[in-house]
Amino acid sequence: MRQKEISLTIQPIKSFDDDDLDHPVGSHDTPLRADAFDLTDDEKINKIEDHFREIMTVLGLDLNDDSLKGTPRRVAKMYVKEAFSGLNPDNRPTTRLFENKYNYDQMLVEKDITFFSHCEHHFVPIYGKIHVAYFSSGKVIGLSKINRFVQYFAKRPQVQERLTVQIGKELERVLGTTDVGVVVDANHMCVASRGVGDTNSKTGTAYFAGKFKDENVKREFLNYINAK
Repeated sequence: MRQKEISLTIQPIKSFDDDDLDHPVGSHDTPLRADAFDLTDDEKINKIEDHFREIMTVLGLDLNDDSLKGTPRRVAKMYVKEAFSGLNPDNRPTTRLFENKYNYDQMLVEKDITFFSHCEHHFVPIYGKIHVAYFSSGKVIGLSKINRFVQYFAKRPQVQERLTVQIGKELERVLGTTDVGVVVDANHMCVASRGVGDTNSKTGTAYFAGKFKDENVKREFLNYINAK
C-alpha cells in the first residue's frame, strides 16, 4: 500500500512543446558536440585510457601493481562499449512493427524493466526500474524492443528527467501514436554514496501523453505497476 501511495504522487514531465515549460532540462536531446563521432571507438578507447591513467597517477596510485595496471584500459573500454554506448547513433535499436491482428485496443504495459545509467553531474550510477505502456494505433512492437530502447537511452550520461522524456518520445515516434506512458523509479548514487549520503530515497519521474493525460487512464497504468 505504501508503494502505491508513492507512485500515485509522481508528477508527469510536461511535453517540451508546452509554452509554459519551466524545467531545468532544456531539451530532450543529449548535449553532444558536432564532432562527437569524428573518432572511431578504438581511437576513443586509446585516448580515454591515457587520460584515465593520468587521473590514477594524480591520485597517487601505483600503476605498476598487477591489480591496477590494466585498469585504465578496462575503464576506457567500459565507457565506450558499455556504459556510454547509447551515445553512438549506430547502436540505436532497429524497429520492426507488426499488425495488431487481434485488434487489441486496451493498454499494453511492460513493467519493471531494469536499467543502469550514469549521472552526468558526477558520473556515478543511476539504477532502478522503468515501466512503459501504450495503446496500439494499429501496430505493435516486440516486447524485447521496448527493453532495448530503454537500455539505449540509459547507456549515456543522463539526468532522470531527460531519460524519461527520451524514452517516451522515442516510443511515440516508433509506434506512431502519442498514447504513451513512462514511469521511472530510480536510485541515484550521487545521493546515496556522496553528499547527503541518503541510501533510502528514490526519485520518481513520469511522461504521460495522449490518452495517458486522462486521470482514469493514468490511474489504471499506475495500478498495473503496483499489481503483484
